[in-house]
Amino acid sequence: MASRTIAIGDIHGCSAALRALLDIIAPTPADVLVTLGDYIDRGPDSRRVFDLLIELTAQCRLVPLLGNHEEMLLAARSNPAALKPWLASGGLETLESYGSAAGLDLIPEEHWNFLANCRDFFETGQNIFAHANYLPHLPMEKQPHQFLRWEFLDPLWAKAHCSGKMVIVGHTSQKGGEVLDLGFLKCIDTYCYGGKWLTALDVGTGQVWQADQQGRTESSNSKAF
Repeated sequence: MASRTIAIGDIHGCSAALRALLDIIAPTPADVLVTLGDYIDRGPDSRRVFDLLIELTAQCRLVPLLGNHEEMLLAARSNPAALKPWLASGGLETLESYGSAAGLDLIPEEHWNFLANCRDFFETGQNIFAHANYLPHLPMEKQPHQFLRWEFLDPLWAKAHCSGKMVIVGHTSQKGGEVLDLGFLKCIDTYCYGGKWLTALDVGTGQVWQADQQGRTESSNSKAF
């Protein structure tokens, strides 16, 4: 079977949607799956999301990126003063998925290790993957942290990357549930935790799969862009 490179947008604790997408995609050892970050917060089951992603490492080549919500969690672990801002940004739902709203003690070391192996970006011969955004004139290894993790996308100001490669991002939620396609960039955060879809994109064929927070998929939402 030919290898595929598939990106998955912001999951935000929607484990049923992730499980449904993985069942449809059926990853093989030849496939590369790039998860764009924001695995946690706001949705109902961040803990199970981590478990599914860790299981996925035995099925395919998983390339996890770090999102701004994971960055907030890591900051809260190292600095107690950062705990309150994270909790206000959806961290409370994450702690509740571990069975406690009191602190980080119930998060297993395996999950911290997963976060430690997340990347800032991923680049192939044809594509660039980042959580949030990029400065178009800079190579990826020189991108400011603020842009890679935090900068929201404004379609009116977005420009192609200097490499000429197609860029795949998340972070800027598309409230209508549709992939934003600018020709040189695709944003696949399609607002799953807000009632829309979790999106997976085969960057080679343009095939899109979507699942909602309850794990429901529809053939009309398996689209080619």
